[in-house]
Amino acid sequence: MSTSKLTKWDSAEYLKTEEDIINYIEACLEENDPQLIPHALGVIAKAKGMSQLARDTGITREGLYKALSDQGNPEFTTVMKVFNGLGLKLSVQAA
Repeated sequence: MSTSKLTKWDSAEYLKTEEDIINYIEACLEENDPQLIPHALGVIAKAKGMSQLARDTGITREGLYKALSDQGNPEFTTVMKVFNGLGLKLSVQAA
């Protein structure tokens, strides 16, 4: 009997282009799960580089990890700083 070795899925490894990132965040927004958005931003930040994002947002690296973790509960201002720091913007359309 053979055994299988499983590896942990890391979405950040698949976010190589701006198009990948936009498609990923749009898919997460479509889920209508407010807790998914900080997680998704954390994945994107990891893909692009957390240290650079910290410099771009003025938030410490540790603060970003905490805010964007699964246990984090960032304020909306933090979420907007992260969007801006990642070069993304939110837009609204009719449902």
